[in-house]
Amino acid sequence: MQFSPTRQYFCQLLHPEAAFSIAEASLYIALEEYPDLEIPVYLKRLDTMAEDVSQRLPTEPYPLKILQAINQYLFEDLGFRGNAQDYYDPRNSFLNEVLDRRMGIPITLSLVYLEIANRIGFPMVGVNFPGHFLIRPEQEGMDLWVDPFDQGEILFPEDCKNRLETIYQQTVVLRPEFFKVISPQQFLVRMLNNLKHIYLNQGNLQKCLAASERILLIDSKADLERRDRGVLYYQLGRWIEARQDLEDYLRQRPHAQDRPLMLQLLDRITQNL
Repeated sequence: MQFSPTRQYFCQLLHPEAAFSIAEASLYIALEEYPDLEIPVYLKRLDTMAEDVSQRLPTEPYPLKILQAINQYLFEDLGFRGNAQDYYDPRNSFLNEVLDRRMGIPITLSLVYLEIANRIGFPMVGVNFPGHFLIRPEQEGMDLWVDPFDQGEILFPEDCKNRLETIYQQTVVLRPEFFKVISPQQFLVRMLNNLKHIYLNQGNLQKCLAASERILLIDSKADLERRDRGVLYYQLGRWIEARQDLEDYLRQRPHAQDRPLMLQLLDRITQNL
């Protein structure tokens, strides 16, 4: 498969033996939507924001005080906020738009927060909390989390428990998997999944396909994603690619519940070739 220069560089960033910047990779995702985007300008903006925060840090670097300094800067001084009014606007998923508009969704606001924290020497990581992306300091033994979508609210275990009980309307027992740290690759997949579902709901199959293709560049073993890409190829009349993906999916999952439907699609593809 031939890739555009933007897609090629995205692949190079994801080389398994190389550490890569989530911010830079996210901007290369945005570059396909905004061809004139100047990636170094936005990376420099993050550098400048971190420099501004570093000037506001307390003399004694207690974690809570550092978090309060970041919160003051991002949410009070600059006015970053969660876009609850138009949550599914695709601009909320592009880092350049989030920096320009100062609004986003949990994962992109978390990305801004993480990039600043890491630049000031206070490393933080993303947490795949059920239903809502959170971040936390990387230091062991710190049982606190930050919600950048909610103005950097600091959460302790009981707060997390209360949130889940509000969502599920029942008593919840906190489990370690609720707070599992995600890798940079998983971070990008989650961002792309957001875009994929937004574009699917909008009926924009080409952009939905672009998101699916990049997910598979990150995780080539994602069988369900391969099935989804095959279905998108089918809907777009790209029969050869559709057949390849759907056959690969069934080969990997011979007992899949949707096997009859996939076989039906393959029959239709054969009729069109």
